[in-house]
Amino acid sequence: MPSTPTDRPTTPPTLWAARGRHAGPDADDVLRHHVRRLKDDEVLDDFLEPPVAEGAPERIFEARWRVPGEVTVRARLTLVPVAGDGSEWTLVAEAEQPWDQSWPSPATLFWPDTPDAAWDQEAATGLPFRDLNLLPSDDKAIRRLFKDAVRGWAVHVVVHEAMTTDERGRRPLTRLLPPGLRHRVVEHRAAPDQLRVVNWALRGLGVEVPRGGAVVLPGHPVPPGYEDGDFCVRSVFLDGSEPTELIETVTRYAALPKPLPDGLEEALTALREQWQLLTLEEELARERSLVAMYAEALEAMTRSRDLYREAAERANEALAAYREAVPDPAPDSSPGAPAGSPLQQLTRTFERFKGSTRALRPARSEGDGEDPPGTSGHEVS
Repeated sequence: MPSTPTDRPTTPPTLWAARGRHAGPDADDVLRHHVRRLKDDEVLDDFLEPPVAEGAPERIFEARWRVPGEVTVRARLTLVPVAGDGSEWTLVAEAEQPWDQSWPSPATLFWPDTPDAAWDQEAATGLPFRDLNLLPSDDKAIRRLFKDAVRGWAVHVVVHEAMTTDERGRRPLTRLLPPGLRHRVVEHRAAPDQLRVVNWALRGLGVEVPRGGAVVLPGHPVPPGYEDGDFCVRSVFLDGSEPTELIETVTRYAALPKPLPDGLEEALTALREQWQLLTLEEELARERSLVAMYAEALEAMTRSRDLYREAAERANEALAAYREAVPDPAPDSSPGAPAGSPLQQLTRTFERFKGSTRALRPARSEGDGEDPPGTSGHEVS
């Protein structure tokens, strides 16, 4: 089984997060209509569509509501168009205390909870959350599907049918999960004759599904505490009854402290640091915080200025004391006293040396010419 990286921060227990796709156009209009209706019905305390930079493709929606116990939840949904027809959405919600899976799903507080909803598709695989998904017939396609599944944000469960089921056995098991998990779990259903192929495809993940049972895929990176067998259910009865053991296993896996998957840290930071849907009390607290920050900065600047002035005064005092102790020498006014830079003094020395050598050279008369070759310049007697 792949080892778990230790350099990623852990998902906070107060967090609920999901990524999905909306098939078709007008996803932003669907969102606006739904959140306005929930605000009018007082399901939401408030919502806001913050402005984005001109030309930016994404749309942002913020909403705030309260769950039982008067716990406030703040949520931010980002909607980005994708190639073709549709949009990808990222939803991050954070509560004032650890998340309870019995609370309403944040997805249904942004999107309409209807059977034919176009938004109900998991981002990594494109499969619906609230329906069972039959595995493809091709072996390599199954392997690719599982590889994509563990790299997403959702919890993926593989269920094997020990025998061909009737209509009751083909009902999705995710509908029986707590509300907070119904839009975070994807169910994959393997036919009776696919057991060997499925376990071959799962070999790279270090897990396998029992005959007539189920397994929760480990995710990527693998969360600490996940061990082969701990999230495996030996048998699942597909007769319409509630699969209590499977529900407990999925809920337990969802509660594990997991490393943040790719992209979630940035989404959580945006929720916390770019939040704009403030109450009056929050706006007042933010302004007080800004005033305190500015006052602290001003105090630091004043303190720095005072320290600089004090250092300058001490430097001037030290300079005055030095001048009193060591008086300035009298200037040398003699003609030969060197002045200027050392280079200038050296240049002047060479000039004086050249002048003295010219004075020592014997003068010639105007009629004297050069000595002819081979003579010494003296007459021969």
